[in-house]
Amino acid sequence: MIFDLSGKVAIVTGGNGGIGLGLARGLADAGANLAIVGRNEAKSKAAVDDIAVRGVKAISLAADVTDKAAVARMVEGVMGQLGRIDILVNNAGINVRKPPHLLEIEEWESVIDTNLTSAFLCSKAVYAAMKAAGGGKIINIGSMMSIFGASFTPAYAASKGGIVQLTRACACAWASDNIQANAILPGWIDTDLTKRARIEVSGLNERVLARTPAARWGAIDDFAGIAVFLGSSASDFVTGAAIPVDGGFSIQG
Repeated sequence: MIFDLSGKVAIVTGGNGGIGLGLARGLADAGANLAIVGRNEAKSKAAVDDIAVRGVKAISLAADVTDKAAVARMVEGVMGQLGRIDILVNNAGINVRKPPHLLEIEEWESVIDTNLTSAFLCSKAVYAAMKAAGGGKIINIGSMMSIFGASFTPAYAASKGGIVQLTRACACAWASDNIQANAILPGWIDTDLTKRARIEVSGLNERVLARTPAARWGAIDDFAGIAVFLGSSASDFVTGAAIPVDGGFSIQG
C-alpha cells in the first residue's frame, strides 16, 4: 500500500507530452487524480483523455507558469476542482541550443524563467495547501545537464543545475512540514525535444547510444515508476535527492 496514490491530487506542469505525460501516466495508474498544466490546450485535452481512461479524474488548465498571478490562479483552479494538492511535478521546460557567445539575453531569460523560475513559483504557490494537508511531494525535473556541461546548452544547463539546488533548499526548508522535495535527472529520452536535438547536433544519436549502458534512448513510460516512488509514502524519508533516470549514462566511464 505504500505506493498507493488513491485519493491524492497531482499537478504536472508540461504534462501534456513527453516526460511529463509519462510521469502523469504513472501517477494516474497508482490512483492519483491529475491536473495537467500546459499552454497547448489541444495537447492538454488529449493528455486528459489519455489519463482519464485509467479510471481517475483528470483536468487541464492553461497557465503561464512563469507568471506569479497565473500560477496563483492555476493553484486556485486545482483546489476548486479537485479539492486538494498532494504532489507537484515541475516539468515545464524549453531549450535554446546555441553556444554562450551566440545566445541572446532574451533567449537566456526565457529558458531560465520557464525551467527554473516556474518551479520556484509553483512550489511556493502549493506550499500552503500541502502544509494544511499534513504533507506533500515536490518532484522537480532536472537533466543530465544538471551534472555535465555542454557547449550548446548554457541557459538550459544553468537552469537545470539550479533545479537541483532549488530542490535541496525546499527539502531543507519544508522537511518539518512533512513535505519532501526531490529531483529526477532524465538522461537522453525519446521526445519531440530530443528529436530536434538529433537533427541540430551532428552525431548525437551515435554518441548517446555508445555512452549509455542500456544501449537505447529512454521512453517516456520509463518515468512511471520513479513518479510513483517519489509521489508516494514509499519516499517519506527521501528528500533533497537528485536521481538519474538515464540507463546508466551518468555512470559510464
